[in-house]
Amino acid sequence: MQIEQTALPGVVILTPRRFGDARGFFSESWNRQRMRAAGLDYDFVQDNHSLSEAAGTLRGLHFQAPPHAQAKLVRCGRGRLFDVAVDIRRGSPTYGQWLGVELSFDNGRQLLIPEGFLHGFVTRAPMTEVIYKCSDYYAPDCDGAVAWDSCGIDWGLGAAPVLSEKDAKAPPLAEFDSPFTWESDT
Repeated sequence: MQIEQTALPGVVILTPRRFGDARGFFSESWNRQRMRAAGLDYDFVQDNHSLSEAAGTLRGLHFQAPPHAQAKLVRCGRGRLFDVAVDIRRGSPTYGQWLGVELSFDNGRQLLIPEGFLHGFVTRAPMTEVIYKCSDYYAPDCDGAVAWDSCGIDWGLGAAPVLSEKDAKAPPLAEFDSPFTWESDT
């Protein structure tokens, strides 16, 4: 497993090794023991799977607040997407900064997003499947969103995105009161 640190501390790109032959390939997408040894200690309790029929479908920017905050491990099962994490930890030196990574079936990359970050993605191909693990169960009373176009993210869109009603009505980052606080390692 290749582990790549990013400019946003805690947000990590994981690229599992693929073992291929004439039948296809096998890949271990998560191994708790190996990840714990690499300092990535997560207890994932829920797997989610979404399908977006049209390219240009944008989902996000979402979060789940404490006490049910979620870390996520996101990968693409089919198609291609641009996956984004935005730091929303009050007091963080990277507050409001974002990171975007292309995830696809072909590249096999995964994005690990810890608690305290918004998450969103836009599909780059029709019939794109997104599969992600969560470190806490879905809790509707803790569910929230921030406007997709309020963080300065270059989504690479050529036209208006396909949005849910929830995402179209989400408040901008400038009006958002984050439930997360940055805790320094020092």
